[in-house]
Amino acid sequence: MTEFKQPTVEEDVAGLDMIYREHILDHYKNPRNHGNIEHPDISFHDNNPLCGDEIKIEVKLDAQTHISDVKFTGRGCAISQCAASMLTEELKDKTLEEAKKITNQDIIGMLAIPISPVRMKCAILSLKVLEAGIYEYENKQKLQKVRITDS
Repeated sequence: MTEFKQPTVEEDVAGLDMIYREHILDHYKNPRNHGNIEHPDISFHDNNPLCGDEIKIEVKLDAQTHISDVKFTGRGCAISQCAASMLTEELKDKTLEEAKKITNQDIIGMLAIPISPVRMKCAILSLKVLEAGIYEYENKQKLQKVRITDS
């Protein structure tokens, strides 16, 4: 099996219209909400083993389950990192229920560029990580409620 070579940022956005290219490069070079949260309520990491993209998303919730802070870390192609940056901007002040309604098509819309089937996994990795993190969080909350009522 041949090893997949991660494209350079320039290769990644070659052929895109200049406006879209600048948009993607801006989020790649100046990612929004990049970093870690101390004591996050939600933290989940995943990767795309085919290309090596990695994303970790951390979320802090307020008492009403509104997203008060969200950060991401990761490495990979411009598409995966840009999508994570854009997703974190979109998540601020949303409830978990609103966050759960974000779709693959919403991510594609945020990117505003054509995404080939091969690059789709790159584009939606951050959403996949968010969904898994919310699922894990909600299951822990349900388990805690069961333990309290069983006590």
